[in-house]
Amino acid sequence: MTDLTDRIGLHTWTLDTTPLPDVLRIARDAGYNALELRHVDFVRCSEAGMSEDKILAMIRASGLAVSCVGLETGMLFAQGDEQRRLFDSMDVMCQRAAALDCEVMMVAPGSNPATTVQDAARNFATGCEIARYHGLLCALEFGSRHPVVNRLAVAREIIALANQPNGGLLIDTYHAQCVGDGGRAFEDVPIEDIIAFQFSDVPAGPLVTTGTALDRLPPGKGVVQWRDVLQLLMEKGYGRYINYEAPNPALWARPPEEVAREGVSGIRALIAEAAGND
Repeated sequence: MTDLTDRIGLHTWTLDTTPLPDVLRIARDAGYNALELRHVDFVRCSEAGMSEDKILAMIRASGLAVSCVGLETGMLFAQGDEQRRLFDSMDVMCQRAAALDCEVMMVAPGSNPATTVQDAARNFATGCEIARYHGLLCALEFGSRHPVVNRLAVAREIIALANQPNGGLLIDTYHAQCVGDGGRAFEDVPIEDIIAFQFSDVPAGPLVTTGTALDRLPPGKGVVQWRDVLQLLMEKGYGRYINYEAPNPALWARPPEEVAREGVSGIRALIAEAAGND
C-alpha cells in the first residue's frame, strides 16, 4: 500500500477569506506538503497589484508543491463565445500550472446551464487537448449539487466518451458521500483513471444534493467512511496528492492557522488508522 502521509495538500477555498500570501505561510507552517490553487487566487493577487511573475515567484518561494490548479468555472457546458473565452482561459491556467511544475488541471461541472453528457464530453475532450499541449493531465470532478454531472458513473461516462489519454477523474469524498458513492464505491475504477483526490467530511443527517456545498467539515467530524476510502486509495497505489477542500463559513470565521492544522492533523490520524498504525 502507498503511504499518503506526506502527500497532503491544502485547497485554497478552505481558507477563502485569507489572502494567498498568508495561505502559503499557514499551509507550510501547518505541515502541508502542497497547495491546490484556483483561478480566483490569481485574479485576487492581480487585483492587489501583483504582477504575474511576482505571483509565480511567491508561490515557488513557499517551498510547497502545487498539487492541482483549478480552472475558471464553467468550461464543461460552455457554448459559443463563452466556450471560446473559457478555452483561452484554460490555456492561461495551464501555462501557470506548467510554470509551477504542477501536472494536474481540475475541471468542475460549473454553473453554465447543463445540457447533455455528450456536450460535456466534447468540451472535456477539448480541455484535455489544451492540457496535453502543455504536458498536463485533466481531472474531471463530479459534484453532488450538479443536475447532470453528479455521480461517479456519469463522470466515468464523460471520460470514456472524451477518450483522451490524459483525461481522468477527480474523486472528492464530500461529493461522493452526498450522492451515495462513498466508501469503496470507486473499487472498480482503474488507478490510472484517478488523477486527483479531494477530501472533507459530511455532516450527519439525510444526504443533501441541493443548495450550496458550504457545509463541509474537517476529516473525522462527519459520516465519511474514512477507513474504507483511505484503505482503498492506498491499496490501489494512488501516488498523487490528496487535497483538503472544506469551504464553510463557520471555518472561515475561525483563525485560519487553527483550521489548517485541524485538517492536516485529522487526515494524518485517519491515514494512520486506515494503514493499521493506530
